[in-house]
Amino acid sequence: MEADELEIRPGSEADREWISRLRHEVYARELGQHPANDAGRLSDGLDADNVYLVGARGGRPAGFISVTPPWAGRYAIDKYLRRTEHPVLSEEGLFEIRILTVDPDRRGGMTGRILMYAALRWVAAHGGRTVVALGRSELLPMYLALGLTSTGVPVRSGAVGFELLTGEVAALVDRTLRTYGPVLREMEPRLRWRLEVPFLPGTDGCEHGGASIGALGRRLDTLEAHGDVVPADVLDAWFPPAPGVTAALAAHRDWIARTSPPAQAEGLVEEIAARRGLPAEAVAVGAGSSDLIFRAFRGRLDASSRVLLVDPSYGEYAHVAERVIGCRADRFALRREDGWRIDPDRLGDALRARYDLVVVVNPNNPTGVHLDARDLREVMAAAPGGTRFWIDEAYVGYAGPGQSLEPYAATAGNAVVCTSLSKMYALSGLRAAYLTGPPQDVAELRRWSPPWTVSLPAQIAAVRALRDPAYYAARWAQTAALRGELAAALAATDGDVHVRESVANFVLLTLPRGGPGAAGLVRRCRGRGVFLRDLSSMSPAFEGRTVRIAVRDAAANDRIAAAVAAALRDPGRDPGNGDPGNRDPRNRDARNAV
Repeated sequence: MEADELEIRPGSEADREWISRLRHEVYARELGQHPANDAGRLSDGLDADNVYLVGARGGRPAGFISVTPPWAGRYAIDKYLRRTEHPVLSEEGLFEIRILTVDPDRRGGMTGRILMYAALRWVAAHGGRTVVALGRSELLPMYLALGLTSTGVPVRSGAVGFELLTGEVAALVDRTLRTYGPVLREMEPRLRWRLEVPFLPGTDGCEHGGASIGALGRRLDTLEAHGDVVPADVLDAWFPPAPGVTAALAAHRDWIARTSPPAQAEGLVEEIAARRGLPAEAVAVGAGSSDLIFRAFRGRLDASSRVLLVDPSYGEYAHVAERVIGCRADRFALRREDGWRIDPDRLGDALRARYDLVVVVNPNNPTGVHLDARDLREVMAAAPGGTRFWIDEAYVGYAGPGQSLEPYAATAGNAVVCTSLSKMYALSGLRAAYLTGPPQDVAELRRWSPPWTVSLPAQIAAVRALRDPAYYAARWAQTAALRGELAAALAATDGDVHVRESVANFVLLTLPRGGPGAAGLVRRCRGRGVFLRDLSSMSPAFEGRTVRIAVRDAAANDRIAAAVAAALRDPGRDPGNGDPGNRDPRNRDARNAV
């Protein structure tokens, strides 16, 4: 490390000694918040649960910041304030940022601001939406400049005065990038960023699975490399489309590539209506479910709307509601101890708060739990007047027959069902989906739909896929068998991991507390050409310990289990960082070695 190069890294056990000494020097001797002691060290009861992020220059510690996650079950603020008296302290998934401390010889520069930014990035990577902090009164201008808001609640600890601060994580990161973006980008090449989360957030606003597609090159120049990796980070089908689909596309590929599709996809709408027993006027199609989500939500919601989202659930909904439309989105929190089940009685009680739109993904992604259609239909029928429901049934085929609410949505007047053809019908690359809803809502969506939304290849493929239900039913049954085999193989890798099967085409693997986290497991498996999905950013309920693993074919599932076993067996060995076993396909030499 160069003499003044700044390194940001997770705090280690070896760092605890100097952290406790610096805390004593600053908060006992300098500020008088705590009495000085002969040992010259300062710690507290939260140290076992805190996450420390460390800044070092020239190999010497320069400062640190601490984050207390919600799964710790307690906060430092609890010593001073009652949560029941301050609503901001009662929010689900609250993270506390505390004891931002810079060595006296390093003050006045960017170290403190970079540490604060690092804490925000860490919180965002673990699903956090809101942070609180006790900001020292003399540093209040710095905290306010970063975007934190003072609640006006004073706190006194020893000789030091604080104010209770709060902020929305996404807004804080956005403000930091607007204010310091050029400086951060200029610093990045000279900064040794050792956190699992990227230094700068992505530009698409919503993190999706599918990092494995990066193996093909940024401009998709190395298509042949797709066989070198196991793309278990995205829920694309492991099986090919129905034979009729591939035959039609192959036989007419030159003509299909150069020919404009039917502008409004009327034939596809008619096919869907006939196959599903729906009136055609209750069906609208789109280029994948995301296309329908963006168009429908923009027409239905505005900044004054209130939305209820299940948490954890598919992140696109929170992104569109909060970041694109800018409305309020509350969370209906699922609980690990309840098996991630949506309790219909509890959901019905939550609806008394009256929401403009309630979003339910069923079966849910990423928890993989399904709520019986009859129970969900009863909740919807009993909801307060004016409540509208958006039901995402991307994986409903795996739940068995009779579980779709499309017939209800076509007639009830208070619901829309969105059905992707991507995952269940092996058409992810073609982008085809449809929604079912009240005819007046469907007509309005069609009015705002541009022509040729669904490509000609997608229309041809979707029609032929829907005509071969027997093929897909067999593949879905085979997926369930493969899922059980994968779950058993993963459970056998380590007795301390917890493996949970979904009802769909994936399993969840949760690591024990106190050991390596999900991000490290994902990184180490990726070094072996196996891509998994870290669920940490989707919700704090996952505690940074859970990965989602898509079901692949038997050979690929064996590779997944072997990679996970190797990563768990030697968590300190990282094939992505100089290990001669590096098989990351994004590295040319590694790809050739696979």
